[in-house]
Amino acid sequence: MTNASRFVRFSHVAPRALRGISSTVFRSWLGTAAAVGGILAAFPGLAQQPPNIGIAPVVLTESSYTFDTAEQHKIRVVVVAKGLKHPFSLALLPSGDALVSERGGPMRLVRNVGGGGGGGAAGADAGGKGGAGAGGAPLSGLDPDPIAGLPALSPAYRNGGLHDIMLHPQFAKNQLVYFTFNEPGKAGDPTAKPPTHQESILAVFRARFAGHALTHVERIFSAGESGYTGGSRLAFGKDGSLYLTTGAPFTDQAQRLDSVYGKVLRLTADGKVPPDNPFVGRSDARPEVFSYGHRDHLGLTVQPETGVVLNAEHGPNGGDEVNLILPGRNYGWPKVSFGRSYEGPRISESPVAEGVDQPIIVWLPSIAPSGLTFYSAERFPAWKGNLFIGSSRRGEVPRTGGLERVVFNDKLEDVRRETMLTDLHQRIRDVRQGADGLLYLITDEDDGALLRIEPAT
Repeated sequence: MTNASRFVRFSHVAPRALRGISSTVFRSWLGTAAAVGGILAAFPGLAQQPPNIGIAPVVLTESSYTFDTAEQHKIRVVVVAKGLKHPFSLALLPSGDALVSERGGPMRLVRNVGGGGGGGAAGADAGGKGGAGAGGAPLSGLDPDPIAGLPALSPAYRNGGLHDIMLHPQFAKNQLVYFTFNEPGKAGDPTAKPPTHQESILAVFRARFAGHALTHVERIFSAGESGYTGGSRLAFGKDGSLYLTTGAPFTDQAQRLDSVYGKVLRLTADGKVPPDNPFVGRSDARPEVFSYGHRDHLGLTVQPETGVVLNAEHGPNGGDEVNLILPGRNYGWPKVSFGRSYEGPRISESPVAEGVDQPIIVWLPSIAPSGLTFYSAERFPAWKGNLFIGSSRRGEVPRTGGLERVVFNDKLEDVRRETMLTDLHQRIRDVRQGADGLLYLITDEDDGALLRIEPAT
C-alpha cells in the first residue's frame, strides 16, 4: 500500500487538521520529509542543538502581574505562595486552603489561597481549618510544616513517592483524599548498555484529612507489576468512578492489555474493578484497563456537565495530544504518533492508522502539556466552557511554558486557541478551578509557586 493510499484509507479517523488534504499533497509532504531527512543525514551538524538552550531561570519577584488576553481582558496573576519544591498537583479545600504535592516529596498546605476569609477558594469549611493572624485575619501562604501521614519511601529515588492529589467528590462530608504514589519496583542498572532506570509499582492511596495530617491511610490499588517511573493523574467521573493515568513511553506495555501501564484505568471509589469496564472477563487483559496506547499523560479532567473524560498526553518530540477517552479504545502509542524521536526521525511513517482513535487536539511543536481543567464559572464570562492546559515548555526550549486556552464548539472540536502567561517563563504543572470561580495554578520549579488568576478590573 502506498503512503498516499494509506492516508486516503485512514482519513476517516484523522484529526481535522489533516482532513481534506489531498493524497497528492500528503504524498508530497512525505516526499519532502524524506528529502529533508536525506539532506540532514549528509550535514549532521544542522540537526544538532547547542548544549545549553533557553533563557536563564526567571524568579517571580512581584506580588502580582497583570496581562491582557484575547477575550478576557485585564487579568491579574497573584503569587499566593512560593517555596514549593517542584509541585505536581493541587487540590483546593473547602476551607479556602489548598493541598499541594511536591513531586516525590511531601504534601504541603497553603493557607487562604483565595485571599479573603474562610472558604475563599472552595466554599464552606471542612477539614484543614486554618488559624488566624493579627486582628482575626486568616493566615495566608505556605505552611512550614508538611502534612503528616504519607507512606514512607525506602529507598528514596528520583520521581518515586507522591504525585497526584484528588479530593473525593463528597470531601466536605467525608474528608477523603486520594493520591498516587510510586513505590519501588525493579532496580535500575547504570552499568547496562544502555543504562536502565529505577522502575516503580504505581499505587493509589486513600486517607482522611484531619487538621494537619492524613489518617486511616490505605492502599486501595496497586499495579502489581513494575513499570515506568513517571507522573500519574486521578479524576472522578460523573458516575463516581475513579480514573487513573499510567505511562509507558519507552516500552511496548502501552499496547499490551495484560499490563496496566500506558493506560487509562477505571476503578471504583474503593479501588475495585467496575463490572462494566471494557475488558472485564478477558483472560488476556487486566480488568482495570479502560483505554490503552498512551505514552505519558500528565493531565486528566472530566467535563462537569457531560462527564466527558479528556487526557493531556506527551508526544516524544512534538505530537502532544488531548484525547477524548472512550472505553476500550486504542490511542496508538508506540506504533502511531504525530511526533518524532528526540534525534529527529518520525516515530511512525503515518500519524494515523486503522483502529486507532485520533486526538482532538495536536500540538506541533510540543508544549509539554500537564494538568488541565474546563472552566465553568462566571468570574471570567468570556472563558466559560474553555479548556485550560498547563504547559512546561514549547518546542523543546526550556522556560517557555505557559497556560493554553482552547475554545471548543458544541461537538468538542477546537475552533480557537490562545497561549497565555509565557512572559512569566514558568513551567505550569497543574491548573484547577476554585469554587470562587477563579483559576489556580502551580509552577514546577525549584522555587515553585501557587498562583491565582483573577479579574484585574
